[in-house]
Amino acid sequence: MRKLILPIGIVLLAFTSSCKEEKKTVEVVEEVKENVIDKAKLGHKAELTITLEPKSGSNVAGTVRFIQDKYDYVKMIANLTGLTPGTHAIHIHETADCSSDDGKSSGGHWNPTGAPHGEWGNAKGYHKGDIGNFVANEQGEGLVTKNTNEWCIGCDDKTKNIIGKAIIVHEGFDDLTSQPSGAAGKRVSCAGIIK
Repeated sequence: MRKLILPIGIVLLAFTSSCKEEKKTVEVVEEVKENVIDKAKLGHKAELTITLEPKSGSNVAGTVRFIQDKYDYVKMIANLTGLTPGTHAIHIHETADCSSDDGKSSGGHWNPTGAPHGEWGNAKGYHKGDIGNFVANEQGEGLVTKNTNEWCIGCDDKTKNIIGKAIIVHEGFDDLTSQPSGAAGKRVSCAGIIK
């Protein structure tokens, strides 16, 4: 009789253990599903990362990330390296063509509304591509962030859609007044904003 009870006890113990493990697995899967749902609720409508390439004999490189949220604000985060320490300009230019060595194949500032060049938010006017100036540290690194509802990623509004444009980093700083582009010097890095 004892011989029969021992194998039945082992089988029950194994069954109970496997049920507990199965329950844990189900809980983990449910937790993952919940996280996916939460992330979707926060939601990004569109996201794009582009890579900057050096121009004009520079070593300036980096990445630019654009994230459009559910409220139709686009956040830009640019991480740059290889810069000379100091102030530099960064703009959106007309076309996603970075084929020339000097970056001039990207055209002038993106200005779909025909406004005068100036500092972003200036009542007298500014280009949609007038991002502005930033400072590179002693290591030649720069971080630029911008958040605006005047851009979109792939929408039908030609005055907002940044797809098909280019990001240009300049050797110098934008004086924010010169016409048509701010006299910021050579184009030292370029990336087409393409999907």
